[in-house]
Amino acid sequence: MSYLLGLIGNDIALSRTPRMHEAEGWAQGFPIIYRRIDTLHTERSLEDLLSFARELGFQGLNITHPHKQAILPLLDEVDPRAQALGAVNTVVIREGRTYGHNTDVTGYGRSLPAGIAGREVVQIGAGGAGNAVAYALVDAGVSRLFIADLDEARALALAENINRATGTDAVRGIALDGAEERIASAFGVVNATPMGMPAHPGTSFDTSCLSPRHWVSDVVYMPIETQLLREARELGCSTLDGTGMAVGQAVDAFRLFTGREADEARMREAFLRQGD
Repeated sequence: MSYLLGLIGNDIALSRTPRMHEAEGWAQGFPIIYRRIDTLHTERSLEDLLSFARELGFQGLNITHPHKQAILPLLDEVDPRAQALGAVNTVVIREGRTYGHNTDVTGYGRSLPAGIAGREVVQIGAGGAGNAVAYALVDAGVSRLFIADLDEARALALAENINRATGTDAVRGIALDGAEERIASAFGVVNATPMGMPAHPGTSFDTSCLSPRHWVSDVVYMPIETQLLREARELGCSTLDGTGMAVGQAVDAFRLFTGREADEARMREAFLRQGD
C-alpha cells in the first residue's frame, strides 16, 4: 500500500517532516508521497484545502502555523486531548471522514525525563509551541508550571486554558520580568519561544540563574545547539534539544497515518541528515 500525505502551513519550505515520513515509509517497504501545501502562496481557504485533500485521496495531513486552531471546526471528529487543548496538528482521513489529533503534545511528552514528575518547571513562551509543551509537562506530572511571556496576559490565558484542559490547578502565568528568580529555584526550564533561531539570536532569559542541577529544554531545532543549550551544557545542566519534539511528533503521526510503528532512531537520523 502507498500513502499520500501533506503538510498545510505558512512558509513551510524548510520543514523536515516530509522527508522523515518518506524515508521511514521506504525503509518499511512501502512508498509515502508527502506534499507541502504552503498557504503563504495560495488564496484558497483552509476549508477548501481540506476538501481537496479528501477528494484527491490524501490519507493524512500535518497542520502547522497558523492553522492548528482554525482546523478544529472543519473536522468530523477530534481526539479529546486535542479538543481540550484547542489545537490539532495531525489529521487522519479515512473513507472521506477527517479525524484530528495533537502529536505535538505526545511527541514532546515522550522525550521528557522520568524524573520530571512532582517537580517545578518554568516555561518561557506562551505562543503556539508553548500550548503543546505546557500540556505535555502537566500531563507528565509536574507539580507546578510557571509560564512567563513578554505579554503577561497571554501567559495568564494559556495557564487558564491548560488548567481547564487538564483538570488541574498546576499552572500559573507570570510576567517575564523576574522569571530568572523562579528558574533559579525550579527543577527545570523550557524555552518555547523562537529565541535561538538565526532570525532571533540570543536567549529568552539570563542563563546566569542556571546551575548544574537544572534540566534545560529548548523547542528550537534550527540550530539544534542553540545558545541556551550551549550555555546550559557549559554550566553542567542536563539538556533536551528541539529534535525531541520535532521527531516525536512525526513518530506519533506516522502511527496514526499508517497503523505501523516507526523506528524513532531512523526517523531522527533522517531528520538530522537534512541539516547536513
